Amino acid sequence: MIDINESVMRVLLALIVVGPLIGAVAALLPAPPGLKGKSPEQSVLRHGVTVTGVILAAAILLALGFDHHHPSRMQATTDISWIPALDVRIHLGIDGISLPLVVLTALLTFLCALYSYFKPPTGPSPKAFVALLLLLETGTLATFAVLDLLLFFLAFETVLIPMYFLIARWGGEGRTRAAWKFILFTLLGSVVMLLGLLLIGIKAGTFDMVALATDNGRSLSASVQVIAVLAIGLGLAVKTPMWPLHSWLPDAHTSAPTTGSVLLAGVLLKMGTYGFVRILLPVAPHGFRTFAPYLAAFAVVGIIYGSLACLALARRGAKGDLKRLIAYSSVGHMGFVLLGIATMTPTGVNGALFANIAHGLITGLLFFLVGALKDRTGSTDLDTLAEETGLALYGKAPRLGGLLAFGAVASLGLPGLAGFWGEMLSLFGAFKPAVDLSRPAFLTFMAIGAFGTLLTAAYMLIVVRRVCMGGAEREVPKLADVQGYEFAAWTPLVALTVVAGLWPRALLGLTDPAVHQLLAGGTR
Repeated sequence: MIDINESVMRVLLALIVVGPLIGAVAALLPAPPGLKGKSPEQSVLRHGVTVTGVILAAAILLALGFDHHHPSRMQATTDISWIPALDVRIHLGIDGISLPLVVLTALLTFLCALYSYFKPPTGPSPKAFVALLLLLETGTLATFAVLDLLLFFLAFETVLIPMYFLIARWGGEGRTRAAWKFILFTLLGSVVMLLGLLLIGIKAGTFDMVALATDNGRSLSASVQVIAVLAIGLGLAVKTPMWPLHSWLPDAHTSAPTTGSVLLAGVLLKMGTYGFVRILLPVAPHGFRTFAPYLAAFAVVGIIYGSLACLALARRGAKGDLKRLIAYSSVGHMGFVLLGIATMTPTGVNGALFANIAHGLITGLLFFLVGALKDRTGSTDLDTLAEETGLALYGKAPRLGGLLAFGAVASLGLPGLAGFWGEMLSLFGAFKPAVDLSRPAFLTFMAIGAFGTLLTAAYMLIVVRRVCMGGAEREVPKLADVQGYEFAAWTPLVALTVVAGLWPRALLGLTDPAVHQLLAGGTR
């Protein structure tokens, strides 16, 4: 780690939040600043790589300058009055909970911009694509960095418009319907969430998330907490997505372009679970405890439902789409995140936060790989892929097949890779939930969740067998193997999946002190 002055840390965090927005505006100019390309289209794509690269460098510097000895303390804070009449402030800061999500967002957005430079999206103007990508980044980063309830809502909503257009204009078959389904579900959930946020702010007399977390619900009556958790929780559950509010996700993933799917799974889903941890757990603990058993029940139903849906899609002759299968797998994986949060224990919440990051790395990699398969074969249908790849993807494109197998075993939670720790800690949290929560009920949830891990292994291994190993014994043309730009875009995700799996303390050392303090009464 390096010693960076607190004022410099503030500047870095402000740059991370505002920089992509400035870059988005610049991308729409007649001649966007940045490296010159052979054509205006190449120039604007290079601009996207440059801006996201600068933001990633700033995020890495922020992580290096972060005081790892006090990860529960808010750092790089900025607190400026914005709307005095409503006591709304531009309040920014990061702790051990938000820092990993900021770095993950910056990394995935940069990798998407890099991938898009070498594999430009087919569709309308690249200017609009780059501008929307950067606007999406600024909204996501702001969600993880702001410490005011109304600013959180604004940042939360900012991502909806760019993601809608990324799906509607650059997506595949059925993109219009999928985009409308995405925007309607999330907007309706957000309206309900806004009512809950306003209720908390008005009753507590402040929208400051740090002050509210420190108060730990003491200024809110039990009935206010219950109503607020129900309203805010519904909005967050749609974005997570929690069963049965998940139905927008498979369509959105199936129709979205590769970069849209990577960011949707790797970053946007984390905004919902982050809201549960940052807002509901510390601000309305009594209300959250009331709904915790129901949240856990919906979580484990989602785990089983997502796994069974994947099994149905994976079987031969089912007309299963590989992108759709990975989308349903996200419903199951995010179920483990919600189960960990519902336990209201440091072990469970740490597991949820770890699973968040692991899912972003692994599922981001899987969507990159499926996009590459579609580019090479023209399809993501499992039956078609099995026929096109013949006796083995291993034999036709060995590095691509090896990466797909790696992503699959990481997703099923193989020990030694990142996917293992989050799910295990979430189940451990359910083994001994917080006081006042029914242990028999959570033991039942733990058993159901553990069974879900077996189902996950089943459908992922079927995918590997069919795409990488199975097929008719006949000669088929070789496929192009991993290209240089693909190697550059995917290697960081592979490396971090291995590092997080072998050295979980690197992440848990950040989140654990912050989680303990959050559950005890806020972040200071």
